[in-house]
Amino acid sequence: MIEVRIHGRGGQGGVTSAEMLAIAAISEGKYAQAFPSFGPERRGAPVIAFARVSDTKIRNRTKVYAPDIVVVLDPSVMKIVDVEEGLKEDGLLVINSGKSIDELRQEFGFKTAIAKVDATRIAMEELGLPITNTTMLGALVKGKEVISLDSLVAPLEKRFGRIAARNIKAMQRAYKETIVAGKES
Repeated sequence: MIEVRIHGRGGQGGVTSAEMLAIAAISEGKYAQAFPSFGPERRGAPVIAFARVSDTKIRNRTKVYAPDIVVVLDPSVMKIVDVEEGLKEDGLLVINSGKSIDELRQEFGFKTAIAKVDATRIAMEELGLPITNTTMLGALVKGKEVISLDSLVAPLEKRFGRIAARNIKAMQRAYKETIVAGKES
């Protein structure tokens, strides 16, 4: 089973990212679940969403305490939340940032494997808005192929309708532009 925790801010689509990942996994014949964790938060407040993908039935219904993958939709969240908390030893951080991986390691002390893309720039160029949820799905799949990139197309088309093509293009660009670096020793 692969467990994913997504950090973002209210209104950025973190919950939608988790849902799209789960729907795509189910379309591949896998088992999946997605759910948010938030209280009375408002737009812009930190939000966490979770997803699980497995080849067997998933019986665990609790939040994800020890994720295999952590996705960071908004880099400002890293200044107020320990995004590495609970991340498994062989885990992966998938980060939206214009900084280099070396700069991220230096600033935050990350030692784990990192997949990094400037999703905000891609979202602005493709969508005209700094909403990075679909963009970061491309980065997640590049970092660790939990599902195939093509499996995300149908859920995105259904969810986004007339603007789906732009979201798909943003996701595909992020997949191509994501840089992946292994764990630091």
